[in-house]
Amino acid sequence: MADTRPRVWVSQPLFGDIVGRLREHFDVIETAAVGKHLQDEIAAMLASCDGALVTLNDRIGAAEVAHAPRLRAIANVGVGYNNLDVPALTQAGIVVTNTPDVLTETSADFGFALMMAAARRITEAERWLRDGQWRQWSFETMLGGDVHGTTLGILGMGRIGQGIARRASGFRMRVLYHNRSRLPADIERDCNAAYVDFDTLLAQADHMVLVLPYSPAVHHIVDAAAIAKMKPTATLTNIARGGIVDEDALADALESGRLAAAGLDVYEGEPAINPRLLALRNVVLTPHIASGSLATRRAMVSLAVDNLIAALDFGPRAGDPPTPVNATELSPSPNGRGVGVRGDEAGAKPVAASVQGRKPGISK
Repeated sequence: MADTRPRVWVSQPLFGDIVGRLREHFDVIETAAVGKHLQDEIAAMLASCDGALVTLNDRIGAAEVAHAPRLRAIANVGVGYNNLDVPALTQAGIVVTNTPDVLTETSADFGFALMMAAARRITEAERWLRDGQWRQWSFETMLGGDVHGTTLGILGMGRIGQGIARRASGFRMRVLYHNRSRLPADIERDCNAAYVDFDTLLAQADHMVLVLPYSPAVHHIVDAAAIAKMKPTATLTNIARGGIVDEDALADALESGRLAAAGLDVYEGEPAINPRLLALRNVVLTPHIASGSLATRRAMVSLAVDNLIAALDFGPRAGDPPTPVNATELSPSPNGRGVGVRGDEAGAKPVAASVQGRKPGISK
């Protein structure tokens, strides 16, 4: 007998034991190999599905859901969701969820580690050693910049930014931040952080860390003009999204010595990397792994599964997914407990733009 339960698509191989929980409620279609799906492939998969569990590899907007009349929910495995056209999905009445909180501390660990690696030239020194260049100890070998006692600048002071700020206290760093809006005084005290304008942040930071979500409003907000306002001894670390930084302007600054070093975990065209960055010795490059601990990645998938089950009106939180992105823009579900109906049935309205003008938004 055919399975008449709702159908969901899992777009990438994930933890089988966790994804298996979906089978209690749904007919599950799992993708066997990691890959980037073409637009037509995504549209074909979604056409007969009620829900989907996707990752940043999967770009989904109006075209991909145009012929998916049953689709009610998309659960993104990640705190960032710029791979999804949220206004278009909201217009279609599709619930979008993400996975905040569970990756905060792991990502903050990594952001601080990447900043330190850039400042102290750790990967550069390792390559130099492995290449057989270390023939005798020298007092001036691989001199980097201090982290302790310096000024940390955080652009995007959300959960992860706050986690990085708290770590800075152990290094006796002065912490400055800029955000779309100033944080409450109690959070500033907890983070030992002071709010400043964007230009002041650029001018005073010895180490700048980017932790803001991507939107068109912040595309290339760190451009040549912004970098020119930074100290030539400063470092720039990006664990947010690649499009926030003008990578050619960054390469210019690193090549010329206008900026001391950079640490990058995200890239505008990833997985393709700007070849100019690959050629530079003073940039630490990692493959989008800020949240990449086993425990955290499992927690992210588990939360995404919980979101999808609830958004499709099953489980103990039926109709009330734990971490919705666009719930306030959608009408209540028929059971009155949350979200989950399509816009053509419920009159859903497009989500408003989250950022107006070139102002950094709240972090991931």
